[in-house]
Amino acid sequence: MPSPKRSIHVVAGVITDARGRILLNRRTEDRDMGGLWEFPGGKREPGESSEQALVRELREELGIEAEVGEWIMDVPQIYPDKRLRLEVRRISSWKGSPRGREGQAITWVAPDKLSRYSMPPADLPVVAALRQPDRYLITPEPEADHAQAHHDWHQRLAQALAAGVSRIQLRTPASPARVALAEQAIQSHRGRVQWLLNRDIDLAQRLGVGVHLGSEQLLQLDARPLPADQLVAASCHDLEQLQAAQRLGCDFAVLGPVQPSASHPGGTPLGWDAFEALREQVSLPLYALGGLHPDDIDQARRHGAQGIAAIRALWPT
Repeated sequence: MPSPKRSIHVVAGVITDARGRILLNRRTEDRDMGGLWEFPGGKREPGESSEQALVRELREELGIEAEVGEWIMDVPQIYPDKRLRLEVRRISSWKGSPRGREGQAITWVAPDKLSRYSMPPADLPVVAALRQPDRYLITPEPEADHAQAHHDWHQRLAQALAAGVSRIQLRTPASPARVALAEQAIQSHRGRVQWLLNRDIDLAQRLGVGVHLGSEQLLQLDARPLPADQLVAASCHDLEQLQAAQRLGCDFAVLGPVQPSASHPGGTPLGWDAFEALREQVSLPLYALGGLHPDDIDQARRHGAQGIAAIRALWPT
């Protein structure tokens, strides 16, 4: 891909009202990507800190005096005319009544309705980071196919849930005993967990859960294999696979390995720079995979991921 002509750093704010709704700004029709909704903010000028830029932009755009709070994530994104870095911060408080001072429409949106609004590519991963888990557990297979091993596996699963895991990929080969194991786990914890089955589209359809596609499946499918109310994810290792996952309408993808890991002993790690170079060419929400631990979630978000995917780091021992 040719190098874009310019690089810009944009800082956006997540403004939440007392009802938990989030403020969106609509880009005016005379701007590029006019009519799309975005988190309010703007370009950081030379000599400004991110906080100063965001305070100024929110004053100019919305007429409020804002206090900038915690950092959420950075999203690198390539557009036809520029390379953009979107830094996202929470607004901890503000004074004044937000209004569209530059002729733009604004609206307050419940978090679970954000996906209904058409947004620029860089804003889409932010929605995922705000609404979805920051860790994605990939279960190991039971050590053996007998009752005690299955009991131990269920015990560790319960410990992972108690630790806060809520999105899980089940890796259970399609033997009758393993199918029964998956069904029992899903039924026991259906309301608490977003379940995805590894590769098995037919079983996912039957059980009413999501599916996690292998990278080899992506290029064989020409349409999303499950309806919108069942998650579809994919394992990706390169740009072709990421673009295929995006075309299929996957809800998210896992990209890696970022670092050496026991589950990919022969794989060449991407490293964070290569991860980011792939991240910026798609708008798909991503988890970083490979040798990562919950302590790496901030690092992952610095490079545009919503969090990490892992087996050993998220599975109790």
